[in-house]
Amino acid sequence: MSRLTGSDTQSPMTRRGFLIGMTATGVAFGFPQASSAAMNPAAADGMPVMPNGQTFEPSIWYWIDADGQVNVNIIRAEMGQHVGTAIARILADELEVAWENVHITHVDTDEKWGLMVTGGSWSIWQSWPVYRQAGAAGRTALIEAAAAKFGVDASTLTARDGLITDGTQSISYGDLVADGLDRTFTQDELAALPLKPHTDLRLVGQDVHPLDVDAKTTGQAIYGLDAKVDGMVYGVPMMPPTRYGSKVNSVDDSGAKGIKGYVETVVLDDPSGTVPGWVVVLGKSLYAAQSAAFEISVDWTAGETANVSEDDIQARGRELINGDAGSILHTEQPETAAVFDAAADTLEAEYTTQSVLHFQMEPVNATVFQNADGIWETHSGNQWQSLILPTLAVALEVPADKIVMRSYMLGGGFGRRLNGDYIVPAALASKAVGKPVKLVFSREQDSQFDSIRSPSVQKLRMAFDGAQAVTGMEHHAVAGWPTKVMAPGFMPKGVNDEPYDPFAIDGADHWYSVGAHLVRPISNDLAEQTFRPGWLRSVGPGWTNFALESFMDEAAHKVGADPLQFRLDHLTAEGMNAGSAPNAVGGASRQAAVLQRVAEMSGYGNTDLPDGTSMGIATTFGQSRTMPTWTAAAVQLAVDSETGDVNVEKMWLAFDCGTVVDPDGARAQCEGAALWGLSMALHEGTRIEDGNVVDLNLGAYTPLRLENVPEVEIEFVESAEVPVGLGEPGTTVIAPAIANAIFNATGARLRHLPITSEAVLSAMKS
Repeated sequence: MSRLTGSDTQSPMTRRGFLIGMTATGVAFGFPQASSAAMNPAAADGMPVMPNGQTFEPSIWYWIDADGQVNVNIIRAEMGQHVGTAIARILADELEVAWENVHITHVDTDEKWGLMVTGGSWSIWQSWPVYRQAGAAGRTALIEAAAAKFGVDASTLTARDGLITDGTQSISYGDLVADGLDRTFTQDELAALPLKPHTDLRLVGQDVHPLDVDAKTTGQAIYGLDAKVDGMVYGVPMMPPTRYGSKVNSVDDSGAKGIKGYVETVVLDDPSGTVPGWVVVLGKSLYAAQSAAFEISVDWTAGETANVSEDDIQARGRELINGDAGSILHTEQPETAAVFDAAADTLEAEYTTQSVLHFQMEPVNATVFQNADGIWETHSGNQWQSLILPTLAVALEVPADKIVMRSYMLGGGFGRRLNGDYIVPAALASKAVGKPVKLVFSREQDSQFDSIRSPSVQKLRMAFDGAQAVTGMEHHAVAGWPTKVMAPGFMPKGVNDEPYDPFAIDGADHWYSVGAHLVRPISNDLAEQTFRPGWLRSVGPGWTNFALESFMDEAAHKVGADPLQFRLDHLTAEGMNAGSAPNAVGGASRQAAVLQRVAEMSGYGNTDLPDGTSMGIATTFGQSRTMPTWTAAAVQLAVDSETGDVNVEKMWLAFDCGTVVDPDGARAQCEGAALWGLSMALHEGTRIEDGNVVDLNLGAYTPLRLENVPEVEIEFVESAEVPVGLGEPGTTVIAPAIANAIFNATGARLRHLPITSEAVLSAMKS
């Protein structure tokens, strides 16, 4: 029977045919109770599965209907990582249902879902216990119902593929649901439910067909750019001269009035302070709005950062490092002064990184309107609904429960859409004109408004005794802090009672045993005044691990040790580095294991390489100590002695992420992360000039090109431990491995990202 809403003869919905229909009851998507991201590729025409008759909802996370179909509710954003497939299989495995009967719905905002965020490599780690318990609850309830029906003890029954049997009689989940079930569980009962042994898991760790891939490959998947609504006008922003503090003095739109389809120009009044000094040009078509914008003149007064440069920001960072600002992280022995005073020798180095842009494929956009019930509808791809919802409430001056956010697939996120600031101007424009507004950013506007990865300055120090043993280490890191700016409630306090942004220092609190260990994150106030720092795939570990693993290499060479053995000697699972259950079982010993594994995979130490060709290694534990994914990489590259060009020939990576839930998705995540790590190491980086980034499109900003993609070999350590994150760790380990390989090939030590051929050539000559 058809699983679709409407008749069997309904025309298939295509992306370009997608229409938000305004009705008396609000908004109809053509698939009630489901958002645009929830299009189900298992259905015949891409529409989501709707329940047939009676349903059983053991928890808010899913329902089962009378046909035995299972719909899993997903609060995580889909941006190419198949997160719904991974989460649904966790539940389906524990529930014991056939994969072909499993479907997903990416839900809209509602308080019952709790924190809605997709970032930090948290999705699988946080979902694992929740969805396993939910699946176990459903399986338990269904078995109990079957036992009552058969008049037997529940312990004599087994469940498999949606069917319960005692060996002589059987009943399906669908039939049990059709008879009616209302079993509920308390939190204590859920926690006490027995979960399947790891050896009995049949979907986790196996290859299955991703639940979203068909809709993507047939063009039926819906992205924010596809949303339309009757009566909608298109908007394009005119960007103010500075991110903060700009004021509009006057607008002259006389030149635009002759353009067909031009509607009006709106100066936004933003109580939330998200988009100060913004002007939005409206048209009946996107082309009309864009054309009109070229003919409109705006006179602005710029904010105080109109003359700030990247060099100014980095100079401020060095000034802060040399002072006493910042937080002190909880380490086993954060007091280092006495150790350095008594040291027989010390090593010190500075590392810097440039500003980095996101450049996700789909530029940011949002469609916003107030529906017939007075509810504000936002339609956009977003990674952190819980973050931007309160801001929208302030901007629109309405209670948060008068706003609903509809979730769409993302044409790339990478952390940019954790900050939903781009929805605010669409909402304000809609409020100003009293009609739906679809705001679309051009690539250049997207770049100028990007929540960039902040430039950083770091100073590392190491102390040695007379036998050249490490006795202490310091890591000072300065950058703009995204969490401080956008989510200060997520900032813990250090031992000196000062708050810090964990996403701007993760990685520096490493698992090496180095004696006294001081980690001091410092917020760069000038960076935060100039732009809105953002989360970008690994955030701080992208700079902290570059510095740390380059510095460990430098330390090894200073004492005449093999860089691999030097690391292994200091990855001792003792004290705080012994690890803890459930997320960091084994501690430093697991990081040592992946490091040894990648050395074996790559043949690290092989001296039979051509002149100018060498290998470098590095190891990290992204994303953080609270959920470490043990990671190691080796890179083989060649350096042209005449030009300084670096050609990466092959990269090897080993990961221990605990249980691998979705093998294909895991590999894709790690490959993509490693290649972006390579891109940010050698190619990507912009600069701040006159308060703004200078590179606004891909003609000037040149990420890794296909012709420069090396061979990548990836292995996962088999493990039954808790699954942790895989979206970001692969980005953090490549840059230091490259820097270390360049040193091994040329003797030149590079301490700035990106590593340009000019910098390599200069270092080789110095």
